[in-house]
Amino acid sequence: MALTFASHARRLLITGAGAPARSLHAEPYQAKVGVVEFLNGVGKGVETHAAKVEEAVGGDLQRLLEARTLRLKKLGIPCKHRKLILSFAHKYRLGLWKPRAEPRKVE
Repeated sequence: MALTFASHARRLLITGAGAPARSLHAEPYQAKVGVVEFLNGVGKGVETHAAKVEEAVGGDLQRLLEARTLRLKKLGIPCKHRKLILSFAHKYRLGLWKPRAEPRKVE
């Protein structure tokens, strides 16, 4: 009985059962991500600030990823959009999110 439980537990650990199923079709992602592509990927109205942010960080995505909320606030970006930018920047740094080649259709 204990051997059966141990093999079942090992199988769950190896296969990752309980993890979300992944799609077999790869989603198209941006090959090279710039500041504008990053903000367009975030969506939700954040892309309206693309010109201001790109000018402030000099078009360097790395500087945007290192930006703090106070710097974005000085650019006149509303709190909700700052929060989205910083949240997606953190996900991007960790490799958990990438902007898509085409924006998602919201229906």
